[in-house]
Amino acid sequence: MSAEILSYFSTIQLSNFELFLAFLGAFLLGVGKAGIKGIGVVIVIIMAIVFGGKPSTGVLIPMMVLADIFAVIYYHRHTQWKYLVKLLPTMVIGVLLGVWFGNDISDAVFKQLMAVLILGIVILMIFMDRKKSDVVPQNRFFSNSIGLLAGFTSMIGNLAGSFSNIYFLAMRLPKNEFIGTAAWLFFVINVFKLPFHFFIWKTVSKESLLINVLLIPGIILGFFAGVKLVKLINNEAYRKFILIVTAVGALVILFK
Repeated sequence: MSAEILSYFSTIQLSNFELFLAFLGAFLLGVGKAGIKGIGVVIVIIMAIVFGGKPSTGVLIPMMVLADIFAVIYYHRHTQWKYLVKLLPTMVIGVLLGVWFGNDISDAVFKQLMAVLILGIVILMIFMDRKKSDVVPQNRFFSNSIGLLAGFTSMIGNLAGSFSNIYFLAMRLPKNEFIGTAAWLFFVINVFKLPFHFFIWKTVSKESLLINVLLIPGIILGFFAGVKLVKLINNEAYRKFILIVTAVGALVILFK
């Protein structure tokens, strides 16, 4: 199998630097799924540089499912199921809308709109923190809107993390509950997305799966490195870190 993988890489003529970038993307994916949230934008950009925009989504999705499995196993006991029940229905609808419109929507307009929305909600979250307000967390329209946007952006560009981060911060979940709930949420959504990548968009292929096999060590190393990093961050520092990185990620999307 390893010979076949290497043979495939030689046919698509990836440079050593591109191979390094792909491994770095896999490593960061593991780190992110272990709980260092907000780096999804960086991962998506790296993979898009190496494989191209839409093809990179097919490379990423099986890797994300594998990393989700690690996260679900490790953080399962911290999952807050009531928040999954609130988000999943509208996320599923968002994914279906993403499948439908994915081939037609302007990539530039999509990225700019998403970046503005993320920045707007981050500003709202900062305002909430200062006012110690809990009005938004009790608002059903807020959870439904976040779920719809997260599902749509998840299908289009694997960028739902920014919206889910904001939602779980709004719910004021402690660090481990945040990570455990997000782990199950994205495991379910990413498994749901797989058939669309296989049979409709056709972005997952034998060749892309061979690439995934080669990058598995990067995911594993990243996950265990991420677990160690998470243990070093307390709840309050974790909350601030997620807000800052999410805002930076939105700016990267906006000006990329």
